[in-house]
Amino acid sequence: MNRTELADFLRRGRTRLDPSDVGLAPGARRRTPGLRREEVASLAGMSVDYYTRLEQSRGPRPSRQMLAALARALRLRDDERDHLFHLAGEEPPRRDATSAHVRPGLLLVLDRLHDTPAQVLTDCGEVLAQNAMSKALTGDATVRPPRERNLIRRFFLDPATRGLFPPEDLPELARAHVADLRRVAAARPDDPQPAALVAELRSASEEFARLWEAHEVAGRRSARKRFRHPVVGLLELDCEVLLHHGHRQLLVLHTARPGTEAHDRLQLLRVVGLQDLSPSSP
Repeated sequence: MNRTELADFLRRGRTRLDPSDVGLAPGARRRTPGLRREEVASLAGMSVDYYTRLEQSRGPRPSRQMLAALARALRLRDDERDHLFHLAGEEPPRRDATSAHVRPGLLLVLDRLHDTPAQVLTDCGEVLAQNAMSKALTGDATVRPPRERNLIRRFFLDPATRGLFPPEDLPELARAHVADLRRVAAARPDDPQPAALVAELRSASEEFARLWEAHEVAGRRSARKRFRHPVVGLLELDCEVLLHHGHRQLLVLHTARPGTEAHDRLQLLRVVGLQDLSPSSP
């Protein structure tokens, strides 16, 4: 690990970004250009102290998950992401595999969607990035341990996640999750990630195992979804799924039609924000 070069790369990456580049309000006038350390730390889901030590060449070696989070926070391109991994003494992720690296252009789209819940997922259901509205709607997945950021795993194993949806909607949501995961697993038989997720859920969830035996196959597609929010109530939203072929990633948007009650509640959610929602209070 080259601590000196890593620190310099992080500092330069931070100073070249404007708050608007990452979806932050400009705020008060800044003495120096770029993002503040605490802003980068927040975007990467780490403590300010840990990030500060990295910039001061005295931090411990970051994990691969932490490097991926830093690459997203600093909006690094693929080559820059690879350089970050090399400086930390890690082999960069293979570019032909399912990547946790979200391209800066896709993150820019996410940041510009101020009034629409939006998130980036892998095709196996792992949450890679969320905008503020998505966090307000379903909770901040980035504060969870890496294993708990997978939406399919949480749907079948976490009662709080199932509580985000009306009980009568759960059977159809479960069928859709299983059918899509079967499609992904069959398309990538040599990829251990979907195979491991399937094996875990077949063992841990009777519901998943039963649905898996039904052998239904379907891709994620546009649909109508209902969410139960503890403050603004029930929201019936249009779910649009946009596929990013190069990285096997999905941009998922939830919108409400103007003039509907759901639209009004979504606007209220924008005002309420995260103040009344925690990951354990669906």
